[in-house]
Amino acid sequence: MLARPLCAGLTAGTGNSSPGFGHVRPLVVAGTILPGPSKYTRLSGRCIKFRRMQATMADESGESGVRFVTVDQHNHGQRLDNFLLGLLKGVPRSWVYRVLRTGEVRVNKGRCKPSQRLAQGDRVRVPPVRLAERDPGQPPPSMLASIEKSIIYEDDQILAIDKPSGLAVHGGSGLSFGVIEALRAARPDAPFLELAHRLDRDTSGCLLLAKRRPALVRLQELQRNGRIDKRYLALLAGKIRKGAWRCDLPLRKNTLKSGERIVRVDPEGKVAATAFTVLRRFADASLVEAVLETGRTHQIRVHAAANGTPILGDDKYGDETANRRLRELGLRRLFLHAASLQFEWPDRRERVRIEAPLPEDLAAVLGKLNDQTL
Repeated sequence: MLARPLCAGLTAGTGNSSPGFGHVRPLVVAGTILPGPSKYTRLSGRCIKFRRMQATMADESGESGVRFVTVDQHNHGQRLDNFLLGLLKGVPRSWVYRVLRTGEVRVNKGRCKPSQRLAQGDRVRVPPVRLAERDPGQPPPSMLASIEKSIIYEDDQILAIDKPSGLAVHGGSGLSFGVIEALRAARPDAPFLELAHRLDRDTSGCLLLAKRRPALVRLQELQRNGRIDKRYLALLAGKIRKGAWRCDLPLRKNTLKSGERIVRVDPEGKVAATAFTVLRRFADASLVEAVLETGRTHQIRVHAAANGTPILGDDKYGDETANRRLRELGLRRLFLHAASLQFEWPDRRERVRIEAPLPEDLAAVLGKLNDQTL
């Protein structure tokens, strides 16, 4: 189950098409009903494709265009927001979270939060789509080739890639394509491909995807129970004297007036824990291994900054003076790499272990730091 070696030279010192549901309701766009399946029209000189919604679950549509979808066993335990994003493929994420926020989505006739876990038999009220989405076309061939080349593990149920820094895991926020869109385009005959977890756009390394719905449910269950060992390599500002420490500060997501998402330490936030171990010390930087005990947004970045040793290259939570100095040594991005994943899988005698080597650009920065230290 092993892929390539983790980080050569580092030594320790003292993280489809689904079948239709039979009858498709027309889309309502700006008060106009568009009958039938996907249609093209011209608005303000631009060609817009209106996508119909598809479902694999039982659909009980009403005359108003509102649908009631019954959750089956394959979606038992799934978060409501992820359920809707999978159900409404092609619909912008912003629309999904807006209808959740305004209460247009209901579970068993009750108000609900995006994080609510669904159970088999739950009935989900899904409002009619009122947004038009511009057809992004196909990812460029170079992107498809890069994604296929980055695959480091694959079997009949799961797939893992060594995600490059700068590539988002999914489209949105001005991006037409991410990892998942590129993989689906590269494998048009694949019946199922879904992200099992996420990485920040600037973070490189191991990213898991499921090739079957039961595998996705299993991976999500393992993550909820903390049974996937996720290890990251990060370069922190400062020469850290202690060999290891654990940060368990609670974290809370906030949205600034500009719309930027930021995470802060907050006593009212969610439980979060990260274990750090120093691997190498340089003159004024330290290479550490970070092990995720929970999987909160920006967790390692915020916990490292809370320790007074932010990740170098971090333009959101980092130290600009330290970042500027490292840019002179060639660091052009966040020094955070998802180095390995380990977990048990049914009917496997050995634990599945997936590893991604440290990228060449980050290894080169360590080499220059080492030269300075010597």
